[in-house]
Amino acid sequence: MALRYDQTKEGAPKVIGKGQGLLAEKLLELAREYDIPIHEDRDLVEILARLDLNEEIPPATYVVVAEILAFIYRANESFRP
Repeated sequence: MALRYDQTKEGAPKVIGKGQGLLAEKLLELAREYDIPIHEDRDLVEILARLDLNEEIPPATYVVVAEILAFIYRANESFRP
């Protein structure tokens, strides 16, 4: 599952990539290749997998996704020169 959030353009994060099996493995491989942080949460994936591409996440997932995004923002800050 891949999410994107641009707070200047979007009301909530959107699902921009998802897959199962080999496609999921390829998404993880690309994330690792580009040093994109990976967070695994099977319950969250189950909810988000029901969404269509470019669909905003449901309000019930805002807190969990916000925590993940905060983790990613902090990780990105630690890599900046």
